Amino acid sequence: QVQLAESGPGLVKPSQTLSLTCTVSGGSITTDYYYWTWIRQPPAKGLEWIGYISYSGDTYCNPSLASRTSISRDTSGNHFTLQLSSVTPEDTAVYYCARGGPDNAKTWRDWGQGTQVTVSS
Repeated sequence: QVQLAESGPGLVKPSQTLSLTCTVSGGSITTDYYYWTWIRQPPAKGLEWIGYISYSGDTYCNPSLASRTSISRDTSGNHFTLQLSSVTPEDTAVYYCARGGPDNAKTWRDWGQGTQVTVSS
């Protein structure tokens, strides 16, 4: 069974870059037709899809965040990374990594436990 675990700093200053890593175990991030995804949930709001990196290394991001978002992967370490630049307090949220697919990139059956990120000076 695939397991995902987020890691990274819980506090980021405004204008800095938020960087999180999702370590995957029990399966390879290069396995066909899976999409390794970042999702967040701001306080008292719904889930917001940030973007994914696919099994083949292609990336696709939410257009509203794309100019500030970079998603990359390390296939030897079996993990993938989110970088969100120029953060503001509105980027405060619980950040999740998840596995999408194989039938639909936005069907997420496996999730990490989530990590709280607060943007504050």
